[in-house]
Amino acid sequence: MLGESLTVVSIARMMDLSAVQAENNAQYIRQMVAKAKEYGCIAIYPLPAWVPFTRDALGSDSGILLGGPVGFPSGGHTTSMKVAEARELIEMGCGELDMVLNIGQLRSGLNQDVYKDIRAVVEAADPVPVKVIMECHHLTRDEILTACDLSMKAEAAWVKTGTGWPPTGATVERVRLIKQHVGDSIQVKAAGGVRDLETLTALYEAGARRFGVGLNSALKIFKQMAVAGAAE
Repeated sequence: MLGESLTVVSIARMMDLSAVQAENNAQYIRQMVAKAKEYGCIAIYPLPAWVPFTRDALGSDSGILLGGPVGFPSGGHTTSMKVAEARELIEMGCGELDMVLNIGQLRSGLNQDVYKDIRAVVEAADPVPVKVIMECHHLTRDEILTACDLSMKAEAAWVKTGTGWPPTGATVERVRLIKQHVGDSIQVKAAGGVRDLETLTALYEAGARRFGVGLNSALKIFKQMAVAGAAE
């Protein structure tokens, strides 16, 4: 059962379809664009080199945001490279950016460097919103909370649990921890392991309001939503 607060339409409008794995090809992106249009997903995120291709496949009046990843997937790029990438992605038509913070610096306690890195991208992207990918799989509880604090200080629009590349990312425990810490000061996006409707619903209840999902998982969720809707 989807419940009163979640519908097929509302879930689709919180779902970012992601083509950010190295093996994702043109056929995959075409399929993703078709399904995003069919279900009315809020955004599509390809890897940077695929942004023009995806933009053209979407067309100018799809109503679907085109997103771009910055410093993906390691976060270890120099700040100047991230800023240049952010500007290029926006010039190519991206209306949102998901940037990977410098994970190694965060784990080293170099918090001011991490802050400056995030802030530089936020300033370069303005007014385009920036989501900060924390890659929670590699972080301790305290490091996750520090990443949230630095992202809020840098005036990012969202924090995000992961890239989808490590073994884990979004868990109910992590999303609940983040949401309880940040309150309404910043939005929470869950990504990495969102592969079925039960998980998505649990993450929503924990506080996530956007979800990064690969095509195959999205199709599974849409099918489960149809079944759940028919059962109501």
